[in-house]
Amino acid sequence: MEMTYTEAVQRLRAIVAEMEQDTPDVDLLLERVKEAGQLITSCREKLFRADGEIKKTLEDLP
Repeated sequence: MEMTYTEAVQRLRAIVAEMEQDTPDVDLLLERVKEAGQLITSCREKLFRADGEIKKTLEDLP
């Protein structure tokens, strides 16, 4: 199941906090960086989609 935008942002914050508090091993760091990249891509897509839908809705207003 895909995360909502809010869930993805919360997970990104958790990853950043984890990386700031601990010194993760290289393997764990690599996993977290990959996960963060996927979350960022997902958030970006959601924002672009929302922006397009908002613009279309505003253009359709009388």
